[in-house]
Amino acid sequence: MIKLNVPDMSCGHCVGVITEAIKAADPKAEVRTDLATKIVTVETAQPAARIAQVVDDAGYPNSAA
Repeated sequence: MIKLNVPDMSCGHCVGVITEAIKAADPKAEVRTDLATKIVTVETAQPAARIAQVVDDAGYPNSAA
């Protein structure tokens, strides 16, 4: 399980963009987002660094949570 802190995630649109980017990298990924805490939790076979990079490339800088 990967947990990312995404401080710029502030609305449903942000959630959609982040989820779509992760699903493009791993269609089988399970993505859960919490806008209140700005945490994205991902169940995936991809390495954490890959998922973090995909979210960053989508325009949302992040760090490990």
